[in-house]
Amino acid sequence: MSYQAEISRTSPTAILMVMDQSTSMNQRLNSGQSKAAFLADVLNKTLYTIITNCSKSDGVRDYFHVGVVAYGGGNDAGNGFQGTLGEEPLHVISRLAEAPLRVETRTKKVAGLNGDLTEQSIRFPIWFEPRSRGKTSMCAGLNAAVEILDSWCAAHPTAFPPTVLHVTDGHPSDGDPEPTADRLKSLATNDGGCLLFNLHVDAGEGEPLIFPNDERAIKDRFGKALFRMSSLLPPHAVEAAARKGYDVRPGARGFVFNAGIETIADFFDIGTRPAIAADR
Repeated sequence: MSYQAEISRTSPTAILMVMDQSTSMNQRLNSGQSKAAFLADVLNKTLYTIITNCSKSDGVRDYFHVGVVAYGGGNDAGNGFQGTLGEEPLHVISRLAEAPLRVETRTKKVAGLNGDLTEQSIRFPIWFEPRSRGKTSMCAGLNAAVEILDSWCAAHPTAFPPTVLHVTDGHPSDGDPEPTADRLKSLATNDGGCLLFNLHVDAGEGEPLIFPNDERAIKDRFGKALFRMSSLLPPHAVEAAARKGYDVRPGARGFVFNAGIETIADFFDIGTRPAIAADR
């Protein structure tokens, strides 16, 4: 484990989201929002945060190549972006900044000096749309990630390794995903192997398991498989998780099971933490 390569415009890294868009993602969370809609909001906010962190006085600096793979609706997987961004699997971050599908006006609550909450209008760019249809073709989604990142690693041999954030709420319908996950993690640059983080989304029932270090703590058979599929947390992710108050033990993996709303947002933030570190 290395994960110490400098992230810069001349040596960017890659972040690839793999999103489950099967029928079960239409289930409602306790907030009333569907899993698909909530995850789309979190993903769009994550992309905007990465863009903001890469924005300097001379513009958006291309520290990252970013893509989204979506599966569901059939036995295959495809580009999760639409429009002009749907033409290529990965994009430099400045390209995303230039090409949202649209920009919505939303409201957020802001605390005033007296502690009073007021609503404030904000601009919310949309790159990724929520969908929920078809089966859970997880193997297809992970295979698509392998194809994309195999080429990327070959073209960027000295870069910080790619990070994959995989989000699902169901059991795979197209076979055993573990061998494909192993192939994905075996892709590497000189700085280390591809990082695979897995997030299991639930409707809020039961206790979540956050970055566990032992699969015996997981009762669900598929949860155990997702744990085994997940990479050991690299140092930068361990530090980021600790700063958020999580108790990360030796051997912890990039896996969250039965995740609630706050944990989902933390998972994306911690998983894309290299984006916060880039400053050159």
